[in-house]
Amino acid sequence: MRKLVFYAATVVFLIVATTAVILYGRGYNFNFGDGKIGISGTGLLVATSQPDGAGIYINDHLTSATNNTISLPPGEYDVKISKSGYSLWQKKIKIEKEVVSSAYGLLIPTAPKLDNVTQAGVSNPVLDPTRTKIAYTVSSLDNPRKNGIYILDMGLRPILTLQSSSTQIADDTIDNFSTAQLSWSPDAKELVATISAGPAFTTYLLKTTFNENPQDVTATLATLNSTWTEQRANQDKSQLLGLKTKLQNLIKDDFTILSWSEDETKILYIASRSATLPLIIDPPLIGTNSTPETREISIGAVYVYDIREDKNFKILDSDAYPLNWFTDSKHLTYIADQKIQIMDYDGQNKTTIYAGPFIDGYAFAWPDGSKILILTDLGNPAISPNLYTIGLK
Repeated sequence: MRKLVFYAATVVFLIVATTAVILYGRGYNFNFGDGKIGISGTGLLVATSQPDGAGIYINDHLTSATNNTISLPPGEYDVKISKSGYSLWQKKIKIEKEVVSSAYGLLIPTAPKLDNVTQAGVSNPVLDPTRTKIAYTVSSLDNPRKNGIYILDMGLRPILTLQSSSTQIADDTIDNFSTAQLSWSPDAKELVATISAGPAFTTYLLKTTFNENPQDVTATLATLNSTWTEQRANQDKSQLLGLKTKLQNLIKDDFTILSWSEDETKILYIASRSATLPLIIDPPLIGTNSTPETREISIGAVYVYDIREDKNFKILDSDAYPLNWFTDSKHLTYIADQKIQIMDYDGQNKTTIYAGPFIDGYAFAWPDGSKILILTDLGNPAISPNLYTIGLK
């Protein structure tokens, strides 16, 4: 009899414990007060940061550290993520019953490190479509074999310094490649270099390795441009494949795409007309970004559309300033008033990375997100500008 009672009690305990764990995992809290047991529904906030180990402040109260999950009653909260030596991240986040919400803070060093990548002077840097290589020209050296076109491969991990990441692909012994205007092929496997001599010009098609005999394509340039235009159009079409027909039509009708995020889940675009964006996901998802969205778009303004969440956020009134995706697909880089800034993809937490001198708005995110590459003469017009990195970690 005792064994039967013990067995029954064990089964009941396991059932109760399992139920309690499931309820806790879904965000419920157990309250023990007035001699009674109460169950209250809560939501969960998953807070992470880069770098980690930052403090999480909920309504200005230090509550936990990042890379942690916090149970909160439903409501709207002021969430801040703070770490000494880094910028502050903050946002209003809505917590819903039994829903997991997230907060991710990219914290920028308040005193970032500046390192040079080149020394010979750089002109006309151009980022390739894969966002991993930069082509540029060098014209300041005495040796024509050293002047010409170079490619910096940001995907390499050199043993000593980043200065060994650049390779020369053309020199000035055949033509003045050091003065060329450069553009990349859609597949990033070739470059076009256009060299002007008065009203005339010569165009070469170059490989990304050293070109002993550069191919003159001046006479067939129109055909090459047509081929590349078709390749870009096919790439755009392939990115739309797999999306709902309603979303494809929305993008075709209302978006002039500036760029896709690296993971192809978000679109940075200019509104091609004023319109009201219909709901693509109906009913709307729960646990999504709680920043208020904008579904009324105005022609010429810049927005980010989140495909996974069917959310649309206004970023700028126009595309007058350089705006690009950061490599983590969660942030944008923004250049204005001689400042380089990073912001969340919904336009929140605009943070200045660099406010020193740099040339012509050139700023490129390193593929692993560890730095920003800029072109600068450090405020000295007497020297040729070079490529420098701004450390973000």
